[in-house]
Amino acid sequence: MNSHYFINDDFFKDDIKYIDYEFKGQKFKFATHNGIFSKDHVDYATDILLSTIPSLSENSSLLDMGCGYGCIGIVLAKTYLLRLTATDVNFAAVELTQRNCQLANLNCQLYVSDCFEGIDDKFDTIVINPPIHAGKSVTYKMYEESLKYLNSGGKLYIVTFKKHGAESTLTKLRDVFDERIEVIYKRKGIYVIEAVS
Repeated sequence: MNSHYFINDDFFKDDIKYIDYEFKGQKFKFATHNGIFSKDHVDYATDILLSTIPSLSENSSLLDMGCGYGCIGIVLAKTYLLRLTATDVNFAAVELTQRNCQLANLNCQLYVSDCFEGIDDKFDTIVINPPIHAGKSVTYKMYEESLKYLNSGGKLYIVTFKKHGAESTLTKLRDVFDERIEVIYKRKGIYVIEAVS
């Protein structure tokens, strides 16, 4: 049976494991399973993204788009005391994020959503580790719609790889955000991009 982390699939629902992660002196524990991206450890690109994003203002709003098991949003929300919303198209991912918010003693608004469907709020910050294997039509839709869901002056942060089309992503973001973008990390084929609404 083939399964993909961006497709709903109950096959792995009970195959839970736990991984540990440390960020700025705080220790986190995350529940994962085989149907979720990077089930054995926090992936390198996510670690780079978390380490590169500048400090965020306390009590500001954060959306973790395509949250997976919730690592990015939970770590940022706990570290900077943010109001977290997380969403994923995968119901199992949202269930894991809910579990992981409980492990972190963190309140969170959670949605099963295809990109921004069902999301009504605007946010100070949106973070995306895009599901590259879902295709450009999905990832570009995330980028296009992000602009409408950012508060004035709000920021979108994306991590991507040169081999996965980082340069074409930059071209797309320059178009969507009218050139208000900056590459804030570029090393060993990994790019972290900041776009400002």
